[in-house]
Amino acid sequence: MSLLVTVLLGIAMLSVLLALFGGFYAMTRGSEFSRKHSNRFMRTRVLLQALALLLFFLLLLQSR
Repeated sequence: MSLLVTVLLGIAMLSVLLALFGGFYAMTRGSEFSRKHSNRFMRTRVLLQALALLLFFLLLLQSR
């Protein structure tokens, strides 16, 4: 079970990184693309960060 949570945590962390870079890309692109996608990337990143934190805490609880 610990291995599964570790793998899921790694995937969640990579997903956060991709959402962060997607948000940077949307901001640098500007215009209509930025207005359409910047908030979506930010909300997605925040949700993925919450998921990564939850998985991290689950991993800590399992290691006790």
